[in-house]
Amino acid sequence: MTRGSITPALLIITSAFVVVIYGMLSVLSLQLDSSHRQTAQEEALNIAEAGINYYRWHLAHDPNDFQDGTGNPGPYTHDYHDPQGNITGSYTLDITPPINGSSVITIKSTARTLQYPNVQRTITAQYGKQSLTKFSFLQNSSSWYGTGITVNGEVHSNNGIRMDGINNSLVSSAQETYTCGGETGCNPPQSRPGVWGSGPNSFLWDFPIPAVDFDSISFDFANMRDSAIADGLYLAPSGSRGYHLIFNGNTFEVRRVTGTNYYNGYSADDGCQRRYQIITSETSTGTYNIVDNPIIFAEDHLWVEGLLDGRTTVTAARFPIDSNQMNIWLRGNITYAQYDNSDSMGLIAQNDIYFVRNLPNDFKVDAALMAQKGKIIRHGYLSWCGGTSQAVKNSLTINGSVISFYKSYWNFGSGPSSGFITRTITYNSDLLYNPPPYFPVTGDFEIISWREE
Repeated sequence: MTRGSITPALLIITSAFVVVIYGMLSVLSLQLDSSHRQTAQEEALNIAEAGINYYRWHLAHDPNDFQDGTGNPGPYTHDYHDPQGNITGSYTLDITPPINGSSVITIKSTARTLQYPNVQRTITAQYGKQSLTKFSFLQNSSSWYGTGITVNGEVHSNNGIRMDGINNSLVSSAQETYTCGGETGCNPPQSRPGVWGSGPNSFLWDFPIPAVDFDSISFDFANMRDSAIADGLYLAPSGSRGYHLIFNGNTFEVRRVTGTNYYNGYSADDGCQRRYQIITSETSTGTYNIVDNPIIFAEDHLWVEGLLDGRTTVTAARFPIDSNQMNIWLRGNITYAQYDNSDSMGLIAQNDIYFVRNLPNDFKVDAALMAQKGKIIRHGYLSWCGGTSQAVKNSLTINGSVISFYKSYWNFGSGPSSGFITRTITYNSDLLYNPPPYFPVTGDFEIISWREE
C-alpha cells in the first residue's frame, strides 16, 4: 500500500460528517426557532387578550372614557409585564366608541412579544350594556297577565305577578310575597307568592330576585334633548295640542295638531273621563329623512303611526320634567320594513303611552315602548262609560318591549268587554345590545363578540 493514500478518504469521510452535523444543527436551529416563534405567537395572543381585559377594567371604572384616560385620539400602546414584573411584550389598542346613542364599544388589541416583535396577534371584541329591551315586560308595580296572552320573552316586576297566560321564558319578581288587590286579580285583597297563577309554565317562575332600580337607569331627558338638537330633530312646545308623526319608510312627516276631540274611556286611575285622542285639524311642518334623525325629541304630546325603514327613538317630554306629563298616542300600526336588525323604533313617554280606540282590528306594534313614570294602556271603552263601538279588537301583537313604572293593561271584563281577544308580546332579541338609538341601558359592559383577525 502506498504511504499516505488513506488521506483523501479520511478527508471525504470527515467532510461528509461535518456536512451531516452542520445539517442536523441547522435543522435543530430551525426547529428551535420555529418552536420559539410558535411560543411567541401564543404569548402574543395572551397579551392581546390582556389588552382587551385591561380596557374592560378601564370601562368599569370610567364607562364614558374611550380615550384611555389620555384625552387624545388613539391608538394607545402599553407595555406588558410578566408576573415577575419584567417587560415581555406590548399591546396597542384601537377604540371605537359608541355611535348614534348605542352602548356598543369596539376594542381592537394588537400584541407582540419583545423577543419576536414581528410576530403579532390581533383580537377585536365588542362590549355593550344590556338595554332594557331584554325584557318583554318590565314593570315597577304588580301586574296580572290574563288568559289569552302569550309572552315570548322575559317578564319582571319589582312587585308581584299573577300569571294566568302562557309564558315561554323567565317570569321573575323581586318579592317573596305581595298583597294582590282587585286590579291585579284578587277580590278581596290577599297575600300571594311573588309569582303565582294558573299559567302552565310555572317551572320558569323565579322569585325573589333583585329588583331593577328604575332610578339608576341610564336615562337623561336633558341629554336626549341636546342630542336631538345636535344630531336629530327637536320639536319645541307646539303652542297647541301637540304633534302627529307619520312614518313612511325612510322618511317621516311631522304635523302640528291644532284641534282634537274625545271618546269617553275608563282607566283604573281616574275612572271614566274624556280622552282627547281624535285629531280634527292639523298642519304639516315638514318631511324628514330617518337616517338624519336617530332621535326625535318633542316637548309636547305626540300621535305616532306608520312604517319605519331605519332606526330612531321618539321621545315626548317637557321641561321642567317634574311638573309636566307628556303622553304618546299610538294612532295606528307601527311596523318595520325589514326584520333583519336594520330597523328599530323606540317610543319613550315622560308619562303614559296610550292606544287609541279606533285601532286596526289586528293591531301591531314593532317597537320598544317605555312609559318612564306612567303606564302603557288602552282605555276601557265600556257601555256604562259612553259606548262600546270599536271597543273589542281581534288581536294585539307587540314585537319588542313593554316597560312602565306602573301597571300596563288594555283588557277589561271577560270576553273581553273592551280590549283584544288575543295578545302576543314577543321579545326582540336583536335589540338586546343593539337597541334603538339613545334607548336606556342598565348594568355594566358585557361581551357581545370576540374574534381574532
